[in-house]
Amino acid sequence: MAFDVAAIRGQFPALGDGWIHLDAPAGMQVPEQVATAVSTALRAPVSGPGGVFPASQRAEAIVDAARRAVADLVGCDPAGVVLGPNPAVLLQRLAEAMGSGWVIADEVIVSRLDHQQNIAPWLGVAQRAGATVRWAEIDIETCELPAWQYESLISHRTKVVAVTAASGVVGTRPDLSKITTLAHDANALVVVDASSSAPFVPMDIRAMGADVVAVSATAWGGPTVGALAFADPSLLERLPACSLGPNQSGPARMELGQHAYPLLAGLVASIDYLAGLDDAASGSRRERLQTSIGSAKSYQAGMLGKLISELRGLLHVTVIGDAMRRIPALAFTAADVKASRAIVHLADRGICAFADDGPSGVFGALGVAEVGGAVRIGLAHYTTSAEVDALVEAVAALSSLT
Repeated sequence: MAFDVAAIRGQFPALGDGWIHLDAPAGMQVPEQVATAVSTALRAPVSGPGGVFPASQRAEAIVDAARRAVADLVGCDPAGVVLGPNPAVLLQRLAEAMGSGWVIADEVIVSRLDHQQNIAPWLGVAQRAGATVRWAEIDIETCELPAWQYESLISHRTKVVAVTAASGVVGTRPDLSKITTLAHDANALVVVDASSSAPFVPMDIRAMGADVVAVSATAWGGPTVGALAFADPSLLERLPACSLGPNQSGPARMELGQHAYPLLAGLVASIDYLAGLDDAASGSRRERLQTSIGSAKSYQAGMLGKLISELRGLLHVTVIGDAMRRIPALAFTAADVKASRAIVHLADRGICAFADDGPSGVFGALGVAEVGGAVRIGLAHYTTSAEVDALVEAVAALSSLT
């Protein structure tokens, strides 16, 4: 492993602000090469696709490069990569397309662990069709999403199983292989939201057993664009098109309006950045991505283990959940200190973190609002051990606020 966090930090101009950025679940900071790629594309002549002149051909080349980059990240065919503004919009389009033929007897399965972007679209489509929504529940003690419950949830009426690859709130990584196997045995399609896991876990769409995977470039320091990756590109041809143009084929069937070409150029640069996280990574971009993200995973696992251990050693702090497999994100509560007050205390010490006391999602299922909410943090590729130590010190001092 050749994961040099000091060299990685040198690629992020934003880290010069002096703050400790433990707000990665909301999106990582942007590397210099991504900002340069976007600004370079903004300065270059770019037109709409379909022309025979250079500006038009440049637009087509950017879109093609973006599809190939996402395909390398996810392990799919570029012909199955749909590009768009963010996963929420793309998952809404996907749900509307998949649910257009549903009837009252049909069912869709969603989970309490998922982000709303992979729940709300399916709820809306099911409601309009009169289809049944079935919920996979989380284990309150561990925040695991037990795979065994899908044995009773999935039936021959199940059309779609929507599930997250990892929670950006409590870090849990469900057992996707078992869930997807059960779904496919019932001829159901599986839609996996990998927005939170993509920067931390090497991906292979077929090994995951997913039919469609959603990713968000902001999760790893890319621009505000997202993508859907289809394991089988032919599925696109079987879904109703939502594009404005007639007779569209392939990914264009689910792409609405003109692409943001400079942002797609930044998307390519951001995936190249991921492929270079490990200085020793070699081979194709796909191979370098697997090596680099694997190295980052190992580096962050050590820090996360230390952080959780030290937080649990504080008598006034409760770390939420105890999942066996996780990404470097977690939430905690502090006795007699509301989360909204705790994050102000952390901000006073130069630490970026979020509070959540909402009645929905994972915390709604856990009843966290009743104890004043939870503080959410997440590690990034550029997080250092010294920053983790600073967080622990700041959280320890929360006891003085009671």
